[in-house]
Parts: sequence; structure tokens; C-alpha cells
Amino acid sequence: MAASNRKCALGRRSFLLSAGALAATPLLAGAATKAPAQQAAQARTPAPKVAGRRRLGSLEVSSVGLGVQNMSRTYQTTIPTRPEMLNIIRTAFDRGVTFFDAAEAYGPHEVERILGEGVAPFRDQVVITSKFGWNIDLDTGERRPGLNSKPEHVKLAVEGMLKRLRTDRIDLLYQHRVDPEVPIEDVAGAVKDLKQQGKVMHWGLSEMGLETLRRAHATLPLTAVQNEYSMLWRGPENEVIPACEELGIGLVPWSPLGVGFLTGSIDARTRFAQGDIRGVESRFSPENLPHNLALVALLKRWAERKRATPAQIALAWLMARKPWIVPIPGTTQVAHMLENIGAADLRFTSSEVAELNGALSAVQVRGARLPDQVLVFSGVEAPPKK
Repeated sequence: MAASNRKCALGRRSFLLSAGALAATPLLAGAATKAPAQQAAQARTPAPKVAGRRRLGSLEVSSVGLGVQNMSRTYQTTIPTRPEMLNIIRTAFDRGVTFFDAAEAYGPHEVERILGEGVAPFRDQVVITSKFGWNIDLDTGERRPGLNSKPEHVKLAVEGMLKRLRTDRIDLLYQHRVDPEVPIEDVAGAVKDLKQQGKVMHWGLSEMGLETLRRAHATLPLTAVQNEYSMLWRGPENEVIPACEELGIGLVPWSPLGVGFLTGSIDARTRFAQGDIRGVESRFSPENLPHNLALVALLKRWAERKRATPAQIALAWLMARKPWIVPIPGTTQVAHMLENIGAADLRFTSSEVAELNGALSAVQVRGARLPDQVLVFSGVEAPPKK
């Protein structure tokens, strides 16, 4: 077993080294030509491209998307370099990714600016999303307590998004969290007005209550739902996924790699930087982490079996669940992005799916997925329309 784990770790390291060399293309036209070593790496290794397309309702996107949440600040609280983030976005597009996920709360505001600049050369060939709903100052980006989905605020928030994203429309606009003081019918009415103006093309909800989902869809049909969903957190399987299937709504799992846990980069000795949300999630506490690593061990065994990486197994498993599930793994490293999109090439037979699901069910994850002060905003129902 130790040799097997060592082999997996070396395989991931080798993949990252080769993929990093492969993707180190100059960001700007007219930059220095590729180094001989890079040319040799490209000659040896085919450039990975994301395989296939999927539908979220009537919206077609690449089978794997790119979440850009951490491109202004990583979980570890470091600040990535902007040119490299633009390079990741543009390299992703070059490799077939057409689905990019942002929000006004990320930064706040700054991630939308990065995404807008990144996709500017090919804006009309991609689907960009953003989200409203947190109580964020429209001008300064100051994060204030609570939520704000008042219709006039939503419309003004979208105007700011359009400027930061350098576009005339948001392809898919989500309510980031349900506002317990605003009927969802009023929110849908604001989005409908924006759609009639051509400023929003599709809309969706994130981490909503099930009754709110049904009311929203009845008022203005939804294209997609965002929820945390991964091998580490399978809560949506109970009610959200059946509801989406019934209503014809796509599912976009956020944190499909369990905030990095499912990549195998975290072990029992890992401790998190001050400000890293994982440090206050009880599933990663020193008491629960060693137990939960049984899930990572399972992933590593399957990675060796399928000649893949743990991250690719985790993403391919999600895509095998339903044809209308589109994960949006985030990263601040080109090599990880290339690894993630490679998951779309991975296939499981029906017997492998049954075997993997059985093994997953035997692993009981300990600890909550989010701190209580964050979790309280999930599963909220909007007040009734008076």
C-alpha cells in the first residue's frame, strides 16, 4: 500500500511537471518564442483538450468549466499574479473550456475584472456566469453584513457586473444565496426585466431551499442550480438532484474537489493558514481529518487502476452521475487546470460505477462541510409573496 500511494504521488507530480511545461505559453502576442525545452515537451505530450459538451437546460457548455473564485486570493490567503491568472483563463479556452464561473462576492468585484480581461479576446465564444445576493457596496465592493436581493439592488448589481466583465450580457446569472426578506417571485421579476433588456440570458439559484427552487422555476424557468457537491459532500443527492431532474434544470457543483482535499494534497499532518476557511471546517479538524483520509486512499487506488489522478477520478465520478452535471473546479495553476479538464476523457463502466459507489458509501465523512456561520445561509426559503 505504501508503494502504491508513493506511485500515485509521483504520478501526480510527473503530470504537473509535464503539463506545466506544456502550458507555459506566452500570455501576450509578440512575447518571447517558446524555449527549446518547452517545444520538446509539446512534441512528446499531446495538448489536452476538454472532451465533449453538456447542456444545462438549453445552455450548452464545455463538460468541465473553470471556477475563478480564488484568482484574486487563494484559500491559503496568497495573492496570485494577475498575468498568470489571465494565462490560465486563456489557456483553458485554447483547450476547449467555454464555461467560466465568477461572482460579485469574489474579491469582492476583483475576480469579475480578472475574468472580463481574460475572456475579452474571445468573449462571444464562451459562457460567463456571475452571482448577486450578498450585501456588497455597489461602488466600493465593501462586504457588509447579510444579504440583499431587493429588485432595484439586483439591477444595479448587474450593471456593475457588466462593466467589470467588459460585456453587454451575463450568460448565466445566479442568486448567490436566498434573501429571507425578499420573495423569490420579486427576484425573478427583476431578472425577467434584465432578460427583456438583453442584459441576462439565463438564470439560476445557489444553495437554495427546495420550495424556493420550485417557486422560482414556476415564475421564470431556471437553467441551473449551484450547490456544493463532491465525493466529500453528497448532500444534494437527497433532494436537489431529484428536483433538478424532475424540472429539467442543470446542476453545477461548486468545490467539486472538496476544496483541494480530493486531489490528495492534504494529509493528516496538514494545518491551514490563518484566514483559510478550511481551518475552521470541522471535517478538516485534527480529530476528523485522519478518519476522512480513507476517502483519499480510495481515490488513490482508483487513480492507479484507471491510470489517472485522484482529482480526475473525483471529477469523472461527478460527470458519471448525470449528463447534466457540469463541475467547475477552480485553480490558480495551469497544470492543475489541464489535469482537471482531462477528467472528461475518463470513462467508467456500469460495473465500475457500482463498485465505486459501493466503496464510497462505506466511507462516512466526519465533520460539517462549512462553519455554522456560513452554513446558516444554505437551504434558506424565501418569504411568501404577499
